[in-house]
Amino acid sequence: MTGSATGTPSGDGDGTRAVRAGLPEAVKNEPTLPGPVFAAHFHLPGDVSGPYAYGRDENPTWTLLERAIGELEAPGQNGVETLTFASGMAAISSVLFSQLCAGDTAVLPDDGYQALPLVRAQLEAYGIEVRTAPTAGDAQLDVLDGAKLLWLETPSNPGLDVCDVRRLAEAAHARGALVAVDNTLATPLGQRPLELGADFAVASGTKQLSGHGDVLLGYVVGRDAEAMAAVRRWRKIVGAIPGPMEAWLAHRSIATLQLRVDRQCATALTVAQALRERPEVTGLRYPGLPEDPSHKIASQQMRRYGCVVSFTLPTRTRADRFLDALRLVDDATSFGGVRSTAERRGRWGGDAVPEGFVRFSVGAEDPEDLVTDVLRALDASAE
Repeated sequence: MTGSATGTPSGDGDGTRAVRAGLPEAVKNEPTLPGPVFAAHFHLPGDVSGPYAYGRDENPTWTLLERAIGELEAPGQNGVETLTFASGMAAISSVLFSQLCAGDTAVLPDDGYQALPLVRAQLEAYGIEVRTAPTAGDAQLDVLDGAKLLWLETPSNPGLDVCDVRRLAEAAHARGALVAVDNTLATPLGQRPLELGADFAVASGTKQLSGHGDVLLGYVVGRDAEAMAAVRRWRKIVGAIPGPMEAWLAHRSIATLQLRVDRQCATALTVAQALRERPEVTGLRYPGLPEDPSHKIASQQMRRYGCVVSFTLPTRTRADRFLDALRLVDDATSFGGVRSTAERRGRWGGDAVPEGFVRFSVGAEDPEDLVTDVLRALDASAE
């Protein structure tokens, strides 16, 4: 049994698709979305047959969630398979370590998620060559020759640069390389990497997909059966499986994905426009701003620009005072939740950003309230 897409729900709108994604056939007197199935083993008399035998391999709750994600990432596409994982990093690792072996070459972004350097070190320890280049300007093209796999992160986290997925995928495929796109920041409502030519769409469902800051989850979507079989085998070997409760919570949350994403993206643009007017703010980035360096490419391949805004304040101290002064925004890591969060990203030490760099994740608060809080905190932090 796989999380293969079986066709889109009735209706083509994102909201319609989200609220009905992955639902089973209606059965009288049964819930529309069955509760989580907690089982390590299933009744299995005689020869092994059927989809569910052991809880590390398959679970009915995963199956429904995987169908839902597949319907969002690749609506109407046949032969697309989705696999869920215990976290975004479990999903990322499954693709890299299942597709690469000693002697292969991988191309990664040098400005991506801060755990990628850890991944690079492990890949190199296994005898895999790793090349890196920035996301902006499609710079990974320059180091692509001879690669087995190209990893893209667009928009990049936390710098919000964007690359041309179609162009890079065509170039990679012409050289015999697979292409994986980290779609965490965009979500499947922002862009669909498989439609842009990628072989894999990978994401942390911890972020905006589940959107409430209470679930760790990851997923991989792909159309090549052999490649996805290798990803599935890796999940089985390392046991990087989601819990049934987490899977159920994520599926439940997908029903409001379009509502949350539209509200958060619209407010993110409003916040970015307000920050644009502040003299102490430099390096403001949001792909939805017409003047943003990424806007042209983003507008060609994205339908929504995400909920994250990044900017730099003059000093570390100023950034810390700003974060302390916020009343509606939690000082926390991660992004995509209904409650706004922000952090001075340099505190982790893994991103090449200035000390005063702030990653701001816009939640579902009223835009006027949020902007007022941000501007008030900027004023207070100047004292």
